[in-house]
Amino acid sequence: MATSTVRSTSAARICTIVGFVCAVLALLLNPILFGVIGLVLGVVGAVLGDKPLGWYAAGANVVAMLLSMLILNAL
Repeated sequence: MATSTVRSTSAARICTIVGFVCAVLALLLNPILFGVIGLVLGVVGAVLGDKPLGWYAAGANVVAMLLSMLILNAL
């Protein structure tokens, strides 16, 4: 593997992992802020090459935002 391919793959994986962390933070702390940041990072991870997990991270952030907003409105 070329060095640039390894760098872009690891950058994509880092964006995806941080996107999943933001999904958890969106569920627990601030759904708008962390949800949008995680959504962007998930899409960036998917575009950079981490195809299935990047899209899963983006989807997890949307679900976390909606679920957290529903819970906050119920309280």
